[in-house]
Amino acid sequence: MRIGIVGGLDRSARDLEEVARAWGHELDTHTGVVSGKAAADSLRALVVRSDLVFVLTDVNSHNGVRLARETARAHRRPLRILRRLGLKHLTAYLQAQVAGAEPTRDAA
Repeated sequence: MRIGIVGGLDRSARDLEEVARAWGHELDTHTGVVSGKAAADSLRALVVRSDLVFVLTDVNSHNGVRLARETARAHRRPLRILRRLGLKHLTAYLQAQVAGAEPTRDAA
């Protein structure tokens, strides 16, 4: 599965990629900054090529959240809006996916 994460992940992106890879998934990230056509187009492309998109609201602009949500809806991509996503949260989500159920709100 290809997972997309939208929202300032500058420091933890590499660690999150390693967790996803360990579970057999690919991870793409976008800062969520959408000022300018190229930035907005790259966010749209991330959502379209992802099987699941996490949008982080703590570090994301309203426009980034809106654009990700609209693109996900238009291309029928599952989207999860979270305040933040750490290693522990991503691991819990992936474990729950393997178990066949999504984690509770507290876990993700």
